[in-house]
Formats: sequence, structure tokens, C-alpha cells
Amino acid sequence: MQQVVNQMDSKMPKKLLLLDVDCGVDDAQAMMMALAAPNVQILGITCTHGNTKIENVCKNVLRVLKLCQRMEIPVYRGASTSLLGELLHDPAYHGEDGLGDVPDPNAPGLEYLQAEHAVNAMIRIVTEHTGQVCLVAVGPLTNVALAAKMDPTFPSKLKCLYIMGGNMEARGNVRVCSEFNFVTDPEAASIVLSHFTCPTYIATLEYSLRHRLPWDFFQKWINQNTEKAQFMKKITALTAKFTKGDQGSKELHFGHGFVSCDSYAMAAVIDESVVTEHAQYGVSVELHGSLTRGMMVLDTLDLLKLKHKAIVFLKCDMEKFKQLLVNALK
Repeated sequence: MQQVVNQMDSKMPKKLLLLDVDCGVDDAQAMMMALAAPNVQILGITCTHGNTKIENVCKNVLRVLKLCQRMEIPVYRGASTSLLGELLHDPAYHGEDGLGDVPDPNAPGLEYLQAEHAVNAMIRIVTEHTGQVCLVAVGPLTNVALAAKMDPTFPSKLKCLYIMGGNMEARGNVRVCSEFNFVTDPEAASIVLSHFTCPTYIATLEYSLRHRLPWDFFQKWINQNTEKAQFMKKITALTAKFTKGDQGSKELHFGHGFVSCDSYAMAAVIDESVVTEHAQYGVSVELHGSLTRGMMVLDTLDLLKLKHKAIVFLKCDMEKFKQLLVNALK
């Protein structure tokens, strides 16, 4: 019976994905989850500033693709700063290079990047596959906003948009009331949430933190006897130390455990049943508050009468999520 099911799965059309990343540790985990999923096809990976400078982001993506033997996937360099020219990066969590400061001397160089700019590639790929592509954005939304501004039809050509970012309860992780991806480019986040009319799904900071993984699972996960697990053990050492320490406990709330923020959005793309509860709200981004700039605002009372409502994740099937993580390191 299992063989018959697998044969049926192999004949089903694959989900077409376009990934937009600021490749830090959790981006790498999310990418590896998608690369291991048999039901998806990654059409390209676009890079943006965020967890580290753009050159490192590009190198990190290529490093992950080489590890997973998927160098055929095209990688594009995108925005190096926010729309206003700002750059926000704290090396304490992801390391200066974005992958835990454990460089690989044999990692691919920037010569493997495509010559085409990430935003142009986004528009081209989505136009070539109109109505078929799910865009998974797990970094600051600069590239995504630029694509919408350069081609106003871009948002309507997407099948759907998955975002890791924003917050539901005015709790921040790098600012008092703001989550990292949104506050790194609030204008871009505002443009995306106000311009995009395709189905939009958001894995917020609180959703990620409320579904922490126990440290015993994390230890078993990174100590599997595979090359991918050895890589994961190296790049997560700094992040795990930060999260377990006093500084980490102040930054990250809702208990103790391992959190792979970007992987929660990616898991939902791969398997929609991973999300067991969600809510639908109009959403916007605060741009002017001295304490709240970059905060995502949920219009729970529908006072703003926004036509487009985003689907905000609330609860996760942790067993299915764990399995996707395990599969990523096989």
C-alpha cells in the first residue's frame, strides 16, 4: 500500500516555490526543509539583506545548496539595504557571517550567482508561471516590495505569499514592539501587506516562539549520523548558546527551547495541515511610532475595513513539524 501511495505522490504536480531569504541559521534550516520535500520544486532563491550583509547571504545560500547537492537551483543577489538605505544586523544570534561563524573554505563563491538582479528574476519567474508560484519570504521584505513597485501586476500573478515576520501582541525581539524582519524594513513590510491581494499567510514571532522544540529533540536532531546534521551542529552552536544564556532568555519569551522561526513558514508551505488553527485579519504596519515603528497591527475589530485579509497562524502540529525537520537532515 505504501508503495502505491508513493507512486501516486510522485505523479502529483509539485508546488512551485520561489524563496526570498536573508540566509541566517534558521533560513538555512528552512531551505533544507524545502530541499528535502518531494512535493515541491524550487524555481529560484533570491537574497536580501537582513541577518548579515548581502554578500554573506548569497554565499550562505550557495553553501547550503552545495551541501544538499542542488547547485542547479539559480541564486540571485537582491537588495543590500532597506528601502530607506538602512541596515540592521546583530551578530550575537546568527554570527557575523550569518551561519554561526564556522566558515567552510571549500564553500562556493559568488561567481556561482546569476547575473540577473533578484527583483527582476522574481518578476520574470512569476510572470512565466502566472498563478502557480508560492513566494516564501523569510527575511526583510525589501525585494518583494520592490517587485510590486516595479511591476504592479506582480502581486496578482502569485498563487500565494508566505511570510515569516511581524508580531501579534506588540512584543518585539530586537525592538520594544517590533519583530526583526519587519523592523529591518518597515516601509517594505507596509507595501507588501497593503499591495498584495493574493492569499497571504503569516508565521509571526509569537507563533514561532509558542511552538518551541525541546532541547532533547534538538540534540538528537543535530547528532544524526549524516553530513547535513554535522553541518547543522556546527552552524547552530552559537545560536543555541545565545538562546540558552541570560541574554537569550531576555530576548526570547514564552519558555525555553529551540526555535527555527523561518522553518514554521516553510513547513506550512510544504504541508498545509501543519497549521491546525489560524485567524484572518486585516493587517498593517506602524511606520511612525517612536516605540512601535515596524510593529504589525492586527485589525481584530475590522475598524480599518481592509478588503484583503491575511491568514495569521495560531497553532502548529508539532509532530508533523518535527518530522519535516528530521527529513531535512537525512
